[in-house]
Amino acid sequence: MPLHLPPAPAPALRSVHTALGSPTAVHEARTPALRTAHGPLAPERPLPVHVLERGTAHAPAGTRLTSWRFLIRSGDRSLAAAETRLTADGWAFSHFFEGPYVTATERALREAELLSTPYQARLLSVPELYMLTLWLHADLTDDGAAGALDPQDLLVPLAPAPPGFAAYLPHRVSEFLPVLTHRLSPPPAPAAGLLDPIA
Repeated sequence: MPLHLPPAPAPALRSVHTALGSPTAVHEARTPALRTAHGPLAPERPLPVHVLERGTAHAPAGTRLTSWRFLIRSGDRSLAAAETRLTADGWAFSHFFEGPYVTATERALREAELLSTPYQARLLSVPELYMLTLWLHADLTDDGAAGALDPQDLLVPLAPAPPGFAAYLPHRVSEFLPVLTHRLSPPPAPAAGLLDPIA
């Protein structure tokens, strides 16, 4: 089934085009792959990046939109990514970057396109675990900025995944979120008396 990509805010996309077209303005921030690229560079595959916010006993874990990310393609592959952030003046270009998450995102998107169920693609970051996942959202009508984690959504850890998580293995949110919550929970306090000094 085709993977649905929510439309990025027009100012976010424009800001990336402007950065790509102004090498003198962003030369210092460009990645080695972009500096040595031959041929045109195009921002593709816009993905809203959400951050997982910890839940409490009274409120489940939620998400917060922090940026829009675009894969920067040259020819038949992605060389880097561009990040845009919401500022007081609207969406603006933030920076270019490259590294393992660029190729991991591209691979996870390709694999998600082979699934029999259509999903909307997003990214979900878990900063405390240094983890990034492809979030396959079941509600195709959401605009990318809104929408909560649905129990039927899939989360796909991207490589490099933290210990205990298999990269590229999809998990239902209903099964994965309790594992994440457990990993994010602080260790229990020692029982009273265990740290008392020896008499």
